[in-house]
Amino acid sequence: MAQKNNDEQFKNVISHAKEYGFVFQSSEIYDGLSAVYDYGQLGAELKNNIKTYWWKAMVQMHENIVGIDSAIFMHPKVWKASGHVDGFNDPMIDNKDSKKRYRADQLLEDKIARYEKDGKTDKAAKLQADMDAALTAENLPQLKVLIEEHEIACPVSGTKNWTEVRQFNLMFSTQFGAMAEGSDEVYLRPETAQGIFVNFLNVQKSGRMKIPFGIAQIGKAFRNEVIARQFIMRMREFEQMEMQFFVRPGEDKKWFEYWKEARLKWHQALGTAPEKYRYHDHVKLAHYANAATDIEFEFPFGFKEVEGIHSRTDFDLTQHQEYSGKKMQYFDNDLNEDGKPFGNYVPYVIETSIGLDRMFLLTMINAFEEQDLSTEDKQDSRTLLRLHPALAPYKVAVFPLTKKDGLPEKAREIMNTLKFDFNCIYEEKDAIGKRYRRQDAIGTPFCITVDHQSLEDHTVTIRHRDSMDQERVAIADLADIVGKAVSWKTLLA
Repeated sequence: MAQKNNDEQFKNVISHAKEYGFVFQSSEIYDGLSAVYDYGQLGAELKNNIKTYWWKAMVQMHENIVGIDSAIFMHPKVWKASGHVDGFNDPMIDNKDSKKRYRADQLLEDKIARYEKDGKTDKAAKLQADMDAALTAENLPQLKVLIEEHEIACPVSGTKNWTEVRQFNLMFSTQFGAMAEGSDEVYLRPETAQGIFVNFLNVQKSGRMKIPFGIAQIGKAFRNEVIARQFIMRMREFEQMEMQFFVRPGEDKKWFEYWKEARLKWHQALGTAPEKYRYHDHVKLAHYANAATDIEFEFPFGFKEVEGIHSRTDFDLTQHQEYSGKKMQYFDNDLNEDGKPFGNYVPYVIETSIGLDRMFLLTMINAFEEQDLSTEDKQDSRTLLRLHPALAPYKVAVFPLTKKDGLPEKAREIMNTLKFDFNCIYEEKDAIGKRYRRQDAIGTPFCITVDHQSLEDHTVTIRHRDSMDQERVAIADLADIVGKAVSWKTLLA
């Protein structure tokens, strides 16, 4: 029953996202493009607010972190140096009957989740260990053996008629140049991190940055995911918020632990129940890492990664130093414990990488509620998007009680004053109760109603979204009341 409720909740969130202008299927009038989505008028606002929260927390609140915006197109050697050309692959397997392609590790992860759900924890742990061992050794035939041993069937055909497992490169390529014959092959970046690494020296020298320091970036990335599913959870075009923190060799473990704790606090500041988050330490490490942890959130379909914290060692800068022929070293003139200069070295890097689209989905799921407000005398309900006020697309909705007697003019006057500081919406259509319900559904924390008394004593009724409490306040106090509630201080202090 719980799984059914979770499935229903997820479907309701997806439906709600479309109905109220948060997320649309890309190219929907042409039957859509698989695993590509557009953010609507409210989705764009919420997405930008999440970006702002991250940017303020990472850049504005840290004197030693700066932000950049690197290009999507990069020299092809960048991806050779980073290992993406040769190693950015997923293990894929096809079902011969349905002709559908799947990631072999995801089929096994789904089986592990079913074992855990059914209380078969020993089986789940054994399969997890066997899969990790196969992936670590890049033993593709063993992945197929595990799929067959655990009798995993194709979700479409229901059969277990599988091909061999093989690697599939996830990078999109395109031609760069005016003439097709003389153009070069370039890639749409599969991550934003490399744009930071190749600009390490530019930022360090122009900004006179001293280690430890960080470079942050928000930007689009592209991966040719064969298996893209769960709405905006896994897409082919997505957005990342990444920060690379450059440290002295030997201090990487200390900073890794620091950023693990700091990033979890960032998530929990939004008011999410602590038990909804957990750490997942990697057993199989990427080729560049000496430590890696995921921050996972409990979605309706299980715990999934929303952010990764990785200790990348000096791999990236060393690789770019080798492939470019340019020294990627930092001269450290501070003194070590022996009173000697540290001298030149290639810094180590701690990475924090969060999927913006996943964070958007997390925020929608966490905020979505369907409340039964029925009493003995009346059936009633509402759909509520309990967003943190700082993230809400609209901070204030302004309503005239009626469309006459000068009330719309007074309401417009109030809105024209507030809109310099807050994103506001004006509505005069429908009964006041219906207007309240619509604002509840899109997460607006405050509704201001202008009535005939407002014309006499310059007061209005302000309604609070979560509690539905109403109070009479002076128009002159509105900016202060709203400002305190939606201030970024409530999240960053």
